[in-house]
Amino acid sequence: MTQDELKQAAAHAALDYITDGDIVGVGTGSTVNHFINALAGMRARIRGAVSSSEASSARLRAHGIEVFDLNGIASLPVYVDGADEIDASFAMIKGGGGALTREKIVAAVSERFVCICDASKRVPVLGRFPLPVEVIPMAARHVARELRRLGGEPKTREGFITDNGNLILDVHGLEIADPVGMETRINQIVGVVTNGLFAERGADVLLLATAAGVERHTAKPV
Repeated sequence: MTQDELKQAAAHAALDYITDGDIVGVGTGSTVNHFINALAGMRARIRGAVSSSEASSARLRAHGIEVFDLNGIASLPVYVDGADEIDASFAMIKGGGGALTREKIVAAVSERFVCICDASKRVPVLGRFPLPVEVIPMAARHVARELRRLGGEPKTREGFITDNGNLILDVHGLEIADPVGMETRINQIVGVVTNGLFAERGADVLLLATAAGVERHTAKPV
């Protein structure tokens, strides 16, 4: 199977976690695009969606799925999104598409986070994929200096502005043995909006697409 076919398989498996009448939290990225396409086939059975990006919102609406403002709903039973990397504790690096802040907000509100990805995203230690950090533009140089003190090499994502009007620093060279600690430390830097470590609120379910089929893993209670 190609990587795209693996992504599609994981995306379709996530439909099993959608209940009739739900408002569904929807992430961003190529794997999520497959999920949105699949979700369109059951749009008459759900109330609609909450989206983590303008791109996903546009795709949802194009399929006739109503997009709700997160502030206007009482609960969000499930959030489906991909990952750039995920470790054995279900901590993740996300934000390759630049939507990390809204993704983190929707994940925080959701009752269950279902991560969909192919087997190449499973890693023993996070950090091979550059860690995205969303920053207020006027603080970019200050934040970059602080990130270097943590052992990383930040590079501004050229020609990219987030949906929130901010910049992304992609931090190379980190080996993240303590994802929760690193997430907290970076978020404490003045000028950081948030970073792409999803460790404090990791995934509850991992749907990992392999050549042998989609593996279903559930996070162990802490």
